[in-house]
Amino acid sequence: MTALPAAGLRMLGPVVGFLVLVELTSGILQGYYTPMLTDIARHLGIDDGDVNWFESAQLMLSALAVPLLAKLGDIYGHKRILLVSTVLTAAASWGVAFAPGFWTFLAAWSLQGFYVVWLPMEIALIFSRLRHAPNRAVLTRKAAGLLVGALELGVIGGALLGGVLVERFAGMLWLTLSFPAMAVTLCIFAVHFGVPESDSLDGGTVDRTGFVLLAVGLLTLTSGLTFLRINGPGTWWAWAVLAAGVAAFIPFVRYELGRRDPLVDFAMLRRPSMWPVQLTAGLFGISVLGAQAPMSTFARTDPAQHGYGLGLEASQVSIIIGSYVLALLVGALLFPVAARRTTPRNTLVGAALLVGVGYAMFLPFHDTLPQALANMVVAGLGSGALVAALPSAAAAAAPMNRTGMATGLTNTTKTIGGSFASAVFGIALASTAANALSGGTAVTAAPLEGYLTVWTVCSVTAFVAAAVLLLVPRLAFADPPMGAEEKAV
Repeated sequence: MTALPAAGLRMLGPVVGFLVLVELTSGILQGYYTPMLTDIARHLGIDDGDVNWFESAQLMLSALAVPLLAKLGDIYGHKRILLVSTVLTAAASWGVAFAPGFWTFLAAWSLQGFYVVWLPMEIALIFSRLRHAPNRAVLTRKAAGLLVGALELGVIGGALLGGVLVERFAGMLWLTLSFPAMAVTLCIFAVHFGVPESDSLDGGTVDRTGFVLLAVGLLTLTSGLTFLRINGPGTWWAWAVLAAGVAAFIPFVRYELGRRDPLVDFAMLRRPSMWPVQLTAGLFGISVLGAQAPMSTFARTDPAQHGYGLGLEASQVSIIIGSYVLALLVGALLFPVAARRTTPRNTLVGAALLVGVGYAMFLPFHDTLPQALANMVVAGLGSGALVAALPSAAAAAAPMNRTGMATGLTNTTKTIGGSFASAVFGIALASTAANALSGGTAVTAAPLEGYLTVWTVCSVTAFVAAAVLLLVPRLAFADPPMGAEEKAV
């Protein structure tokens, strides 16, 4: 890991250290609950399949909240919105710990999704704080790599800690669920006392009408995708809801184009250095948010019974997940190094190609654990670089008073891509095989063709993203005037 230059450290002060703590906590939230989802389902008295509602509800809230919070960050300050979202996430995390039933748990879990705005606000804050640095894009990329590295370490640590504590405190799930709530609560103090406010603010107003139009479009679109996943492609009214969601964006775009101070600046999005980044974020969401659950179920499928799968136990699946997350960490840390040696654009293209190659490798090579590990490591290296690169690239391509909006939109489009993937992959994996009896319990395995479809979609969309990124100007996201100085960083 290369250190930030001394001049960059002086400009940033200890802010990166405090933000690293926040991203560690973000990673804990994303990894901690995974080993105990079955325990949570039993505690709430629901089927394992109903756990999918947690992800769907949180994705829906995230897609809706991030554009508004990002705009508020540009208006009132990125530190202020980071602090507000941290307080909301802490309150929701305590709600998760003490929720008495399914619906209160679902509401608290959904509201916990406010943490998705943390990384965009952090990148915008750092970019703003470095506004007078001639090499601010370089320094922002390095800081982004550190933050995403901390996030992935948090995911690993959270998953390990969650697996240990859920067994250690068996019968006291509320106590186990209190640990991430404590971590988020401590982050409130880290942000309040350790993070300075950005001072390149928009000074505009909240576009309330635009927010309502966006909310209608996003809620209708994500509802249509959810109905499609639950009811299957033969349900005509699910397609009608989906079409209505797409159509709802037409009046939203028209309204925003006529605003001087829009919620989403489509004039900015039309820039040749911006729209490929946002489109790539959406395509990337398909694999990074949609492919992990299918990988888990494929790994658990018994090859002796179904002719495919890895036949792993639940504890062994963590080997694949851990390898993927470690590859994400390495990819995030290597991203600024690769960008310095080539160009930021070429690094983005290379990262997207790695994701495409990794999932394409699954098509012929999916019979053994070493093959799956190799595929996930290749895809993980590219994914880690993209997680770090996309928000910093959006910040570099945006006007100073639109950095929060630009970085926030990368998360929104990624979430929409993940929702799309969740619906499509759910349909692809719908079992057409006959139920097999195992110990008196009906077991339904998804067909191999469904998994091949998942990997093909992930690979093709990554290659499309790489092609789209080639349309970005060659020196976009860099600091052209720096020349020799950048080489010295």
